[in-house]
Amino acid sequence: MYSITHGYVTFEQMFDIIKAFIKEKPDSEYHISVGTDSQNHDLTKTIQVVAVHGVGNGGIFFYEEKKIKKITNLHQKLLYETNASLNLAARLAEKFKNENFNYAISIHVDAGPNGPSKKIIPEISAWVRACGFDCKTKPESYAASSIANKYSK
Repeated sequence: MYSITHGYVTFEQMFDIIKAFIKEKPDSEYHISVGTDSQNHDLTKTIQVVAVHGVGNGGIFFYEEKKIKKITNLHQKLLYETNASLNLAARLAEKFKNENFNYAISIHVDAGPNGPSKKIIPEISAWVRACGFDCKTKPESYAASSIANKYSK
């Protein structure tokens, strides 16, 4: 993963940084989210994001870039992005559980009520909830639709 503040970090280092960020103000409210967005170039450039928003206290985020074979079908692309987010969130949730770090993780999906992605939202939302995570779509899905989107261009 990469952080604009900390540079390249391992998964373990990312977790330690998140823990330290939250421990600075433990009585604050925190929203932890995982989101993925992708853009087609010669290949499909995919960005996965882990974001920690300290309500009233700023936030931190980490991202990872992957390039995969081009996905031109919107439905397949959204399923790929959601699967990537779910895999990363599951790994993070397991680490949280093992470290007795009790924070919920939400999945941010780059789909919204306007445009062609709206018909896929019920399917993806149900899948995310079935995996045990809260699902946010546009305009609330900032980890995918803002942060990941910025770095996937």
